[in-house]
Amino acid sequence: METANNWTEIIAEKDARIAELEMLVKFYEEQFRLSKHRQFGPSSEKGTLPGQLGLFDEVEKEADLQKNEPELEEITYARRKRIGKRKDDLSVLPVETVEHTLPEEERVCPECGGMLREMGHDTRRELVIIPPQVKVVEHRRAVLSCRNCEKNGDHVPIVKAEMPKPLISGSLASPSAVAHIITQKYVQHIPLYRQEQDWKRQGVRLSRQTMANWVIRCSEDWLLPIYERMKAILLTQDVLHADESTVQVLREPGKTAVSNSYMWLYRTSGDTKRQIVLFEYQPSRSSTHPRQFLKGFRGFLHTDGYAAYHTLPGVTVVGCWVHGLFHHRNRQSKRAAAL
Repeated sequence: METANNWTEIIAEKDARIAELEMLVKFYEEQFRLSKHRQFGPSSEKGTLPGQLGLFDEVEKEADLQKNEPELEEITYARRKRIGKRKDDLSVLPVETVEHTLPEEERVCPECGGMLREMGHDTRRELVIIPPQVKVVEHRRAVLSCRNCEKNGDHVPIVKAEMPKPLISGSLASPSAVAHIITQKYVQHIPLYRQEQDWKRQGVRLSRQTMANWVIRCSEDWLLPIYERMKAILLTQDVLHADESTVQVLREPGKTAVSNSYMWLYRTSGDTKRQIVLFEYQPSRSSTHPRQFLKGFRGFLHTDGYAAYHTLPGVTVVGCWVHGLFHHRNRQSKRAAAL
């Protein structure tokens, strides 16, 4: 009986060792593939390497805030089909009814010549897309002066009508244009160089550098207060999730293009009614970054095994079952390898 138990333990240890070796093989295959990509692939690819959060770095790479914005040379009306998928439930969409009927002179029975009357309707439905249009809106405000003062006075008062402030001073940017660019970039995952081509097809020469400048300036002037408000709500939650992932920034002062920076992610738990997901870029993986971001948070923080999270004051770190299982199997494999 004791011999059978020994054999069972030996088989279990061997299985664990095999599983560990299989994981190592997959790891080294991935490293080899990435090495080939770095060796033969472009150094500043418009796309990104696997595992890289390229969603964030294109704007900074393309932006040149010191460069003057070019004049808009030509605007034409164009149609572009929206990208979307068909929904089975159309009840949330507005319905426009188009009536098709016979004129009075044609409402004659082909058999007896009597008048025809409506007895019902045949109905079919179509999903209609109204494509966006690009146009220039000129804001012209009236400048008024007093005719009497012009003739008889020493001073002529000038009064101007009210006019909305521009989104970016001295720029062609409008709220709708910038919202469209941001949505295409960060929701539809369409990079700026492809958006530049799309604008060109519609007759507009709008460079990716200009779009990048718009995104940066609007994020600082208009979106940052929203971000701070979302962060304030996030810190009041009882349970949060956190993680960090490497990114590479090509033009970062004091760092080479191949050095790692980090995008830290903080989000509410899955059962929270108001879902909040926030990213914070930092040049390092130091524990000072989550400590500063989560300052004031008192609750449970769901993370992986990175030690930096365990230094946060007033925070109870809770583990992940997947990571726990992975580390448990690693320990089993190490014990099996030592035998």
